[in-house]
Amino acid sequence: MTSPFWFRVVAVLLLLWGVAGCVSLWSHVVYGAEAMGAATDYDRAFHRALPTWFAFVYAAAVGAGLLGAIALLARSRLAVPLSVVSLVAVVVQFGYALGLTDLVAVKGAAATVPFPLLILAVASFQLWLARRAAARRWIA
Repeated sequence: MTSPFWFRVVAVLLLLWGVAGCVSLWSHVVYGAEAMGAATDYDRAFHRALPTWFAFVYAAAVGAGLLGAIALLARSRLAVPLSVVSLVAVVVQFGYALGLTDLVAVKGAAATVPFPLLILAVASFQLWLARRAAARRWIA
């Protein structure tokens, strides 16, 4: 069955979101705390204290999200498991950063929570869309 035009438009937007996530990961790895602009001493210390596995989880989140968007455009059912991996990695990544560090206490919830919630919402939406597309046979 042919997918509707809006589905392809949304899949392209998810692809662009995934590319932006990969650029953000690259900045995180290459520039560290300075990636978001002028970093404070706390930002630098926070970044240095991140466990090694954090970058791998970050890479899984953005890589699987990007590949999931590509799978949507390619009409592949792989979009569903890739979107699951991305969502789980997002939860682990921000669960650690927001729940198991002092980031929220130091910077405040208003400064630290909204963007991760947006990222979680987009990852959840991508999974919902992939499942809907599979159920409607827009992807096979």
